[in-house]
Amino acid sequence: MKKIRKGRPVGSKSTDPVIAQAFGQAVVSLRTAAGMSQEALGLAAAVSRSNMSAIENGRTVPNFVGVVKIAAALGCTVQELAGEFERSHKSLTAG
Repeated sequence: MKKIRKGRPVGSKSTDPVIAQAFGQAVVSLRTAAGMSQEALGLAAAVSRSNMSAIENGRTVPNFVGVVKIAAALGCTVQELAGEFERSHKSLTAG
């Protein structure tokens, strides 16, 4: 009988690096347009400054609750954040 291991398979990743980078760029774009610092956004979204840095630098992607909190802290809708993500993603994957 084959033993079942816990966790992700060896070598698998929890995030797609292009998606993480595009989401981070979208957050930076909207944050700077709103005139907010990274720390202010983190406080407003209840996300630590180090985690907000990881998001903006494409090292991690928040779960959906985090996306909703970030959008609210930016003063935009999830749809507007998603639209900015789409623009960033298209520019990263074009060509």
